[in-house]
Amino acid sequence: MFTWLKNLGKNGKISIQSLRPIVARINALEGEMAALSDESIKEKTVELKQRFKDGVSLEDILPEAFALVREAAKRTLGQRHFDVQLMGGVVLHRRGISEMKTGEGKTLVATLPAYLNALSGRGVHVVTVNDYLSRRDAVWMGQIYSALGLSVGVISHDESFLYDPNHRDLDSTRDTLGSFKVVHEFLRPASRAESYAADITYGTNSEFGFDYLRDNLEYEAVKLRQREHAYAIIDEVDSILIDEARTPLIISAPSGDSGELYHTFAKIARELKKESDYTVDEKFRSIKLTDQGITLAEKILGIENIYSDGGVKYVHHLETAIRAKALFVKDKEYVVKDGEVIIVDEFTGRLQPGRRWSEGIHQAVEAKEGVPVQKESRTFASITYQNYFRLYEKLSGMTGTAMTSAEEFYKVYGLEVVALPTNKANRRIDRNDLIFQTEVGKFRALSRKIKEVNQNGQPVLIGTVSIEKNELLSAFLREEGIAHEMLNAKNHEREGEIIAEAGKKGRVTVATNMAGRGVDIKLGGALATEALREEVKSLGGLFVVGTERHEARRIDNQLRGRSGRQGDLGETQFYVSLEDSLMRVFASDTIKKMMGRFGIPEDEPIENGLITKSLESAQTRIEGFHFDARKHVLEFDNVLNHQRTVVYARRRKMLVGSEEDVRAEIARIVDGDEMLLRAVEERVVALGSEKTFYHGARALVLQAVDMFWVDHLEAMDYLRSSVNLRAYGQREPLVEYKKEGLLLFKQMEISVDGEIARLLPHVGAGAFMGGAVDDAKLKEVHDSAQSILSQGERALSNSGGERVGRNDPCPCGSGKKYKNCGLKNTEEHQKFSAVSKS
Repeated sequence: MFTWLKNLGKNGKISIQSLRPIVARINALEGEMAALSDESIKEKTVELKQRFKDGVSLEDILPEAFALVREAAKRTLGQRHFDVQLMGGVVLHRRGISEMKTGEGKTLVATLPAYLNALSGRGVHVVTVNDYLSRRDAVWMGQIYSALGLSVGVISHDESFLYDPNHRDLDSTRDTLGSFKVVHEFLRPASRAESYAADITYGTNSEFGFDYLRDNLEYEAVKLRQREHAYAIIDEVDSILIDEARTPLIISAPSGDSGELYHTFAKIARELKKESDYTVDEKFRSIKLTDQGITLAEKILGIENIYSDGGVKYVHHLETAIRAKALFVKDKEYVVKDGEVIIVDEFTGRLQPGRRWSEGIHQAVEAKEGVPVQKESRTFASITYQNYFRLYEKLSGMTGTAMTSAEEFYKVYGLEVVALPTNKANRRIDRNDLIFQTEVGKFRALSRKIKEVNQNGQPVLIGTVSIEKNELLSAFLREEGIAHEMLNAKNHEREGEIIAEAGKKGRVTVATNMAGRGVDIKLGGALATEALREEVKSLGGLFVVGTERHEARRIDNQLRGRSGRQGDLGETQFYVSLEDSLMRVFASDTIKKMMGRFGIPEDEPIENGLITKSLESAQTRIEGFHFDARKHVLEFDNVLNHQRTVVYARRRKMLVGSEEDVRAEIARIVDGDEMLLRAVEERVVALGSEKTFYHGARALVLQAVDMFWVDHLEAMDYLRSSVNLRAYGQREPLVEYKKEGLLLFKQMEISVDGEIARLLPHVGAGAFMGGAVDDAKLKEVHDSAQSILSQGERALSNSGGERVGRNDPCPCGSGKKYKNCGLKNTEEHQKFSAVSKS
């Protein structure tokens, strides 16, 4: 069926050897492409599109398409794709993951399969990890696509654009990334639908996912954003498909207010003591109340029995409050900023404003920190990244670290991981870990080492696992008199600038995990002369230090990969202590006994290859544990995903289908009921036309589906929580969830049909929703959905309906330009921000 299957090896993996003949064919076309005029290059794109329409496969067009992209890159950016980059492009086209080391030019690689697959006319999505990179890459690579005659769109949190080489926003604030300046120059404001209609669309994983959910809340086809899900290229694919795999995208609206209960139980949690009143399992991130703790809680609450007097609600609040106290640490899992608790991504170290923990955890943390407790919410739509990205007919990805998760990529997504050779030989020295007795001893020894290296002028990048450790190490460095730059989620606005300059002579940069991905670190600094670069190379290149081993080897490898790019010299080493989280919870007793037996001072290390291997073995075990956990979550989510697919397909048919589709749906519901059929016929006569009736009926079906779907999501959430307890009764939770979930879903479908049948005779009786019906419950769900959707739309339009320009006065009346305000000062905007917290 697929031509590229011929190139798979016996073990199912794409071999490097099979890629070399294709590269040779591309290279053979270089002279032919170089002879084309700029106009002829665009004409060649038109020709290739037509050949695809005539039945020629993309695989057969690949050599010409790749050679054409390479020529366009040479003319616009002065960059020529290396052979290994061509290989990476082929892997991406063939539904694979290209593992390419830092500095090997993944951004440029993506242009090859993006262009080739865009020739089909079905659209290509290029997924990045943040809005800045979406805009940067769209403008940077947009020069190539524009030269080839393709259009480029960008979607970011509140804005969407089209790349336009003739557009200038000279008053916009620009970030500097090396010699490349970009934020809004060449990006012309456009509607969401226009950005998605482009040949190639750049955006973040969350925005693609949320737009999918928003489209399935719409009531008018003209407001839909996305096209089909044909092909996606995911940058930093391991971060998105593995680290964030269990993260559900949730669109919700506020419901009840139980803020007082959260405050009450936060006070109780402060009274309870670890070990005597509750125990903590750090490995499984769980807590367990002791009998003494339950008795104390009952005494504070003034009740006899928390299980009978307070019911499940009180027990849930108590356990949640203790989890918030024991497992969620300020400046590690979250920060408090402007009276809000904001999650910190444990893998990237970046803030995640707008995202909230579920099951009351976020409210419990807010109560613990004494900030306003936001209302609990009711879910209107949700999906995990695992299931969103499995919507695409073809998926591919790029990263510097994928091999350690190759099994998961294949089993969950059907993606092959191919480790590509570097363009130049790797000259980086990766030293064995240094092991210390205590964290204080580790930081003291590290500070001395940094001082020594810094005095020689060698640039240093130090990676920390949290904001808390970031700031602690900074204090040790200040004690030694070492000038340094700090990068963490609290000053992420300067991320690009700090990382771009981390390779300067004498520079010391202390950063959280966010330093492990994204912007390249160039020796000598972003704008260094060749002489400066050579001077830093002579000092040994970039010295990268890890201050703790992470639970995932990929994160450590990402940090290591910042040094030794494109054949540069470099050096890496990890400093770990027995008090580090990984060592404390997972390391073997052998290591701990060994350290104690040697009687080594706390700031003196052991450097031992066996210990390093033991640590990596612990990491492998943890990765397996997390893989199993993600697989377990996916098995449960697959149940809901099947139901979601059925509901959204029915909804989409009613939204964009023909009148005949609506007729068929109504006929199915009426199902020969002579009394209902008569009522419908009478209603059609009363309205004066079938068209009017079926217009209202279309809206009615959408409303009914939404109303019962929201209730069903809530029921499934409760079911998910309750089935785990059935394991105590020797019943398999997943089997129970599937069985009862199916019953709930069938009941929901019956209820939807019953509600439609009940209201069909009243279609057109009111002005609500295009003449559907005026029913209070339907209207409530519809209005909530519209308020959620309006949050995104209000950023696009002012009161007159025209788009607000970035430099126009903000419609909120603040007197600021829109780009500097964005309605942030109005109560109305804050209300709509709260509505779709996720």
